[in-house]
Amino acid sequence: MILNGFINFIYHVGNITLFFFNTLLSILKKPPKLKYIFKNMEDIGVNAALLIILTGFFTGGVLVVETYPTFHKFNAEFLIGALVSLSLTRELSPVLVALLVTARSGSAIAANIGTMRITEQIDALEVMAVNPLGYLVAPRIIAALIMVPALTVLSIIAGIIGGYVVGVYLYHINPYLFWQKMVTLTELKDIYGGLFKASVFGVILVLIASYFGYHAKGGAEGVGRATTTAVVVASVTILILDYFLTALIY
Repeated sequence: MILNGFINFIYHVGNITLFFFNTLLSILKKPPKLKYIFKNMEDIGVNAALLIILTGFFTGGVLVVETYPTFHKFNAEFLIGALVSLSLTRELSPVLVALLVTARSGSAIAANIGTMRITEQIDALEVMAVNPLGYLVAPRIIAALIMVPALTVLSIIAGIIGGYVVGVYLYHINPYLFWQKMVTLTELKDIYGGLFKASVFGVILVLIASYFGYHAKGGAEGVGRATTTAVVVASVTILILDYFLTALIY
């Protein structure tokens, strides 16, 4: 059973890698139209903005609530601003945004492409000499490459504001020290590293969702199964990749 699971894992890793390179090749041969990219940017990014802002705001607030008692014991409350900023830029915002986009957009992508596969719309594209990867997958990957980092920036800003509101107005932390330590101790490397991780996560989540949707079979039940598998695999992959990217960058 373990051996079969390992073989199945290697099989999917190989196929997803080929799927990615074929999509990349389709982009190089014939870049997708801007209107398709913009439409997917709206679906993936703009329509998720409110969700990301709310999540980021309360994540920043929770960070202050959780850490203030410990910092207060050592009279180090002035460092909480830096802790909020570093936690969000390095780790929490890139990962949370990627997981939220996976749950929201990744599931929709898998279901949409899976439905097209089941109803033979993808076969129709191939008959008309339209590359399905270039038409269905490439615009979504480019959109995610742009919008997931953009949503991450939005999450970081919302989280810092949330941390500031809770820290200053609930725990009466000195507002000047909150901002001063945050700006002093947060380096450009922290921001760039977080955005790089977000870019990788964006490509990965769309790639995996598209792959499982593209290979869906078995009618409506198969589409549901492909959607569930896509969300689970993408989420786990993001968390595993997060470890290796963090170790590599920082």
